[in-house]
This record gives sequence, structure tokens and C-alpha cells, in this order.
Amino acid sequence: MPINVVTVNVNGVRAAFRKGMAEWLAESEADIIALQEVRADDKDLNELFAANPPKDGGQWHILHDAASAKGRAGVALISKVPASASRTTLGPDDFDSAGRWLEADYDFDGKTITVISTYVHSGEVDTPKQVEKYKFLEAMQARMADLIASGVNAVVVGDLNVGHTELDIKNWKGNLKNAGFLPEERAYFDTMMKQQGWVDVGRAAHPDVAGPYTWWSYRGQAFDTDAGWRIDYHLATPPLAATASNYKVHRAASYDTRWTDHSPVSVDYAI
Repeated sequence: MPINVVTVNVNGVRAAFRKGMAEWLAESEADIIALQEVRADDKDLNELFAANPPKDGGQWHILHDAASAKGRAGVALISKVPASASRTTLGPDDFDSAGRWLEADYDFDGKTITVISTYVHSGEVDTPKQVEKYKFLEAMQARMADLIASGVNAVVVGDLNVGHTELDIKNWKGNLKNAGFLPEERAYFDTMMKQQGWVDVGRAAHPDVAGPYTWWSYRGQAFDTDAGWRIDYHLATPPLAATASNYKVHRAASYDTRWTDHSPVSVDYAI
């Protein structure tokens, strides 16, 4: 059976459950769920997922890395099977990546898949926020080089806060000088995919077409007019990407049924 991996920026997990995440989870086929912007503590996560177990029985196993600042960022991995190992180290010792990078190894029928939930800074041009974003992208790129060189089955998923190409943003011309679509940011993605060899599973599934977008601003008519950004990714090592199928963006049926400003993105991996 394939392993279904889902990523979603929940924009605060407690708010997401209040708005309808529990109903989505009850129907989900996910084996592993990567969360970003958890903005909660371990107790909150444990209680929410204990009250909403997998639909086929059992319990969820939770790994969580909170941000240094309370109520900010936070990444988690929720899975039907416990991880055999996990790591949060990224970049130099003096670099604060807490709440933004969580790796875990999962064993299925003698095969191991490494899943990384990551939340890249949103950034802001000409501010310290953008400097931190570049520091994170630099550390991420270095770690991804190590992962792909090791030959493991790995997938980096999450809200990467960069539209890689013009196909990834509806209004790309209006965002050429904005964080999220700067040439310097997009160059990191060129390196990861064109030089290191990571496969953008979403783009491989939908070559040469706009989107499908995964994030829409709550402001204006962005959702209704599909003026979105594709910033939630599955980046897989080539052997793992070769097993990928059923890429899906779980877009809400309407604006008022959204439980986050992102959509869950799922892929089946037949490792």
C-alpha cells in the first residue's frame, strides 16, 4: 500500500480545529501529516489529535518542535506509526531554527521514508526579516544537499513561502519586487532542483500549467478568483519521487468553509 503524506499550514492548530479541521481529518487517508504554524504547545496538540483518532482505528503519534517565541511558527509531524528517529538540528549552532525544521524517519514494511516538515520565513524586503529568511534558506539548502547525497528516501514538505516560477503565482508581475518572489529567493530553489536534483512533485504532476495554487489571502476576492500562490511543496529525492502519485490540493469548496488560508497538499508514495 502507498504511504499518503499530507502537508498543511494550519495557521494556528487550535483555530483550525474550531473552524473545521476535525471534519477534514475524519475523512483523511493520511498516514503522515506535516503541520506548519502550529502556534500551540504539546498539550494542545495531544488533546486535539487524541480526540480525533485515525478513521481506521489506532492513535496518532505526535512530534512537535515549537518556536522559541511562544505563539509563533511551530512545526509538527502527526503519524499513524511512531517515528524511529527524529531531528531538529539545522544550520550553525548560533542559528535559531526552532519551530521551522523537523525531520523524522518512518519504517513501513522494511522500507524507511524520511519526512521533513518545514516552515520558511515569510520575509519582508529590506528588513531583518528578509535577512533571517536568507539565513534559513541557506541552512535548508545545505541540509538538503546532505540528504540527497546520502541516498535516503526523503521528502521535504511544508510552507516554503517562495513561488519558484511564474506559474506559481497568479499575479507574478505585481510581485517581482516582493518577498516570496524575489530572484534571490527563487535562486535557492533553482539550486535545490536543478543542481542538487530534488523533484518538485507538484510541478511534475502539473507541468506547464498555472498552479494549482495552495494559498490565498483572506483579503478581497483572492480565493473566489483563484488569485493564489503555490508555496506549499513536496520536494522529493529522485528515487522517492519516482514512486509518487495522486498529487492533490485539497481546496475548500467555498471561502466560508476554509479552516486555514492554505490548502492541504497530499501525495501517495509507493516506497
